[in-house]
Amino acid sequence: MKNSKIVIFITAKTSKEAGKIAQYLLNNSLAGCCNIISGIKSYFFWDGKLAKTRESLLLVKSDASLLGKVIKLVKKYHSYKVPEIIALPILAGDRQYLNWLTNNMRKLEKGKLCEKKF
Repeated sequence: MKNSKIVIFITAKTSKEAGKIAQYLLNNSLAGCCNIISGIKSYFFWDGKLAKTRESLLLVKSDASLLGKVIKLVKKYHSYKVPEIIALPILAGDRQYLNWLTNNMRKLEKGKLCEKKF
């Protein structure tokens, strides 16, 4: 059986914003688990100028088949004009953990997003 699990990196302006996005992803069964790392330092060029800022990094464990829906949801709730959304494959892992992830990601009912909070 081919493993299709991925880890998605999403930077957010604040941990509160990252938490909001994590809740929407989990409530919509688009992620099996999310972690937030606060206080990262980001350096990048924006509008031709070097920028540096503190951000929070949201790590999302999901399935490659759900990436399009994850991107759509993140863009809906993210404050950035161009949010970082990068997916990397999970090449291997504990089978029990990967099965647990699978069981936590179910198909969306009627394709509608759920906006309830924890």
